Amino acid sequence: MRFRTFIAAIALTFAAQVAGAQEGGLRVLSSNGMKAVLDDLRPQIERELGKPVSIEFGTTAGLRQKIAAGEVFDVAILTTEAITALATDGTIAAPSVGALGRSGIGVAVRAGAPKPAVGTPDELKRALLAAKSLTWVGVGASRPGIERMLETLGITADVQPKITLAASVEAANESVAAGRVDIALTLASEIIPAPELTYAGPLPADLQSYVSFAAGVAAKSTAPKEAARVVESLRSSAAAATYQANGMELAIAR
Repeated sequence: MRFRTFIAAIALTFAAQVAGAQEGGLRVLSSNGMKAVLDDLRPQIERELGKPVSIEFGTTAGLRQKIAAGEVFDVAILTTEAITALATDGTIAAPSVGALGRSGIGVAVRAGAPKPAVGTPDELKRALLAAKSLTWVGVGASRPGIERMLETLGITADVQPKITLAASVEAANESVAAGRVDIALTLASEIIPAPELTYAGPLPADLQSYVSFAAGVAAKSTAPKEAARVVESLRSSAAAATYQANGMELAIAR
């Protein structure tokens, strides 16, 4: 009996600690494509709120699975399509949804490695055919755009044997940084902030695809006004330079 009472007391203490942590700060779930922007803006946002902001980064697909499983959060920052779907089903408060920014797909090589020319379709085609190995995230938001680009260039079958699909952008970047893979294709916003990589450039304009991001407040957030302030901070004109520095375009500046 005493042992059960002791265990119950521990469980209650842990639950109280968790509740206290949730009350003390805001919880944000964010796509990797917005990581660099959030890392830069987070100190300012926390100063404005007067409380900490905890951020979990991941792929939009992975974070949506967590949300579907009941993950507690205050703000979600995902692809525009995912945020729209969550607002439609009531998980996110529809009036709180705001467009943030977008990033195009870029080409990355190991820092210090020769930078391939990728500015025209012909140059990009030669670079991808010359590379011994290629990688991108298997469940990443940029994958459909990458595959469309390969199809347009007519080289899907040629490069297929040398593609390694990574589990995360960190894994993709690390494989290039370590020299195991020659080229990574991912969002520019995931390349430019990475010191271990060299940004060779964006896909040519007629082959480019953009991934747009949006944010929204959880319908069940216990701090909806503060959560809405986070969204507004990310949409403000003051944030535009931060987006640009990290390879993104702010969707609306005000």
